[in-house]
Amino acid sequence: MTELPLAVEVAAAGILGAVVGSFLNVVIFRLPLGNSVVWPGSVCATCSRPLAWYENIPIASFLVLRARCRTCGSPISWRYPIVEAVTAAMFAILYWLLGPSLLFISRAVFASALVALFAIDLEHYLLPDAITLPGIVAGFIFSLFTEPGWLASLIGILAGGGVLWGVAEAYYRIRHEDGLGFGDVKMLGMIGAFLGWKLMLLTLLFGSVGGSVIGVVLIISGRGDMKYKLPFGTFLALGAASAMIVGPPFLHWYIGQW
Repeated sequence: MTELPLAVEVAAAGILGAVVGSFLNVVIFRLPLGNSVVWPGSVCATCSRPLAWYENIPIASFLVLRARCRTCGSPISWRYPIVEAVTAAMFAILYWLLGPSLLFISRAVFASALVALFAIDLEHYLLPDAITLPGIVAGFIFSLFTEPGWLASLIGILAGGGVLWGVAEAYYRIRHEDGLGFGDVKMLGMIGAFLGWKLMLLTLLFGSVGGSVIGVVLIISGRGDMKYKLPFGTFLALGAASAMIVGPPFLHWYIGQW
């Protein structure tokens, strides 16, 4: 049997990612509202008209409809094609790096959770337990059969949750106000479950640096102050995505310097 060219397989992974991204849009919209993500079917957020199948084609439907509902003409958020495109790109990159493997499936599940958490935290300052807690379990189960291995995953869960819990507790005792939510703690535990403790620490580094840079920019521009609340989960998601893709070669290079 003739094998498909790698480019075709990567493109297929990207299409799968776009379809998953379409479902993630439902999760992002409904989960913070406490609504079911599987029923009823997709509807217009303004006029509540059920959408036809051809209005749910990832990215293409948004472009054909010119970002407006076919019935009421209300604008459709750009979040929908962006989420679909980002998820498609992540699936394609992961398949290109990992090929058809259990590790690809693990990383694709993880990437999907990151996309949903990024968008929800950015809009609602919320990291739902419905994603993070099952994510911890799924990450550990995957680790029994593929990278990072069950021990690194277990340490990642305990250390990931423990590190942020310690930071949050110390901040509260010093400032007598909450600095981090427990959603961040559980999210970093999920990251540790999927990536292991080494890449979890790298995620925390990337996320902290990114959050600090944005915080400084907001303060300098006068759009925030020292008490301005940033959705740290969004930075953890970006840090985890970066660590997942570039983390292994980065750690190999860094260790080689010593």
